Amino acid sequence: MNVVHDDVSLWHRRLGHASIEMLSKLHKHSHVKGLPNLSYKKVKLCDACQLGKMHKYSFKPINLVSSNHVLGLLYMDLFGEMDVESLGGSRYVFFIVDDYSRFTWVIGLANKSDAFKEFAKLCRKLMNEKGFKIKAIRTDHGGEFENEEFEEFCGEYGIQHNFLAPRTPQQNGFVERKNRTIQEMSRTMLNEHNLPK
Repeated sequence: MNVVHDDVSLWHRRLGHASIEMLSKLHKHSHVKGLPNLSYKKVKLCDACQLGKMHKYSFKPINLVSSNHVLGLLYMDLFGEMDVESLGGSRYVFFIVDDYSRFTWVIGLANKSDAFKEFAKLCRKLMNEKGFKIKAIRTDHGGEFENEEFEEFCGEYGIQHNFLAPRTPQQNGFVERKNRTIQEMSRTMLNEHNLPK
C-alpha cells in the first residue's frame, strides 16, 4: 500500500496532533482502529504544532517518594476556569494520574466544588471493582482539595493526603505534564482551524 504524505498529516491531525513517535506506537500496538502502517520519513512539522506546543524550559527533576504498585499514589490537579463551556457543561478539567502506571483519568467538571464528588466516586469504583487500595494522594493547597470532605474521606479510607509546597507546581510534575499535553492538543486543533482560543 502506497501511503502519501497527506495520510500521515491526516492521522496526525485526527489524533490531536500526536507526534510521529506516538503514531508509530499506536500502530505498532494496534491501539487505533483503522490506523494504517504509515511511512514517517521526511515528515514536515505542521504549523499548528509549532504554534500550539511552545513552552518554557522545564525545571530540574525533583526526587519525591513514588509508589511501587498501582494506586499507591495518585497525583491530582484541576485546570480551569475555561472561557467556553464544553458540550457537556464543563468549565474545569480534573486530572488524576497514577504514579506507578501513569494511567490518567481526565474528568470534566462544571464547578471546582465537584472535584471531591468525582474523586470519591472514582475511588469507590476502583476499590470495589479492582480490589486495589489507594494509599496516598498528592495535591496542591487549592480549596477544592484542602477541605473537610477530602479530609473525612481520606481518614475513612486510610488514604494519606500529601500537599505540595506552596507555589511549586513542579512537585506535581506528572499531572502538570498531562495537563500541558491536553492544553497543547486543544490549542493546536484550535490554531489549525483558526478558531478563537
